Amino acid sequence: MNFDPATLEIFWELALAAVLGAAIGFERWYKAKPAGIRTHALVALGSALFTILSAQGFGAFADPSRVAAQIVTGIGFIGAGIIFLRGTSVQGLTTAAGVWVSAAIGMAVGLGFYEVSIFAALLVIFIIFLIGVIEHRLPRGEDLRDEE
Repeated sequence: MNFDPATLEIFWELALAAVLGAAIGFERWYKAKPAGIRTHALVALGSALFTILSAQGFGAFADPSRVAAQIVTGIGFIGAGIIFLRGTSVQGLTTAAGVWVSAAIGMAVGLGFYEVSIFAALLVIFIIFLIGVIEHRLPRGEDLRDEE
């Protein structure tokens, strides 16, 4: 089976999107959150594939932005299912945001913005890992009120 260069590039894009999504989902998986490695990888992969199809598969008369808008809507629906209220606290916001940004990264890969996609994924991983560690060490507003 011989694949033309355009098909090989699509394979590369799909693999890159899946790997970047999986990298983002690793921390969520490690912390036993509702959406982990597979979910983030699939969201990024699906977003990349939808974006590639909308940009290349429908011809010159199609509007790729319509598919992009539907990806955002669909991911919003998935994100809403991840967020839940437990007692007086809201949980799942970071996981939902990770799924949302994984979709955006997949869309960027699908449009050929490889460097931007990789940089965005690195930023997300930095935010989730490092900022998360810093955030947990800082006193919260409610903690400061207790001291007054």
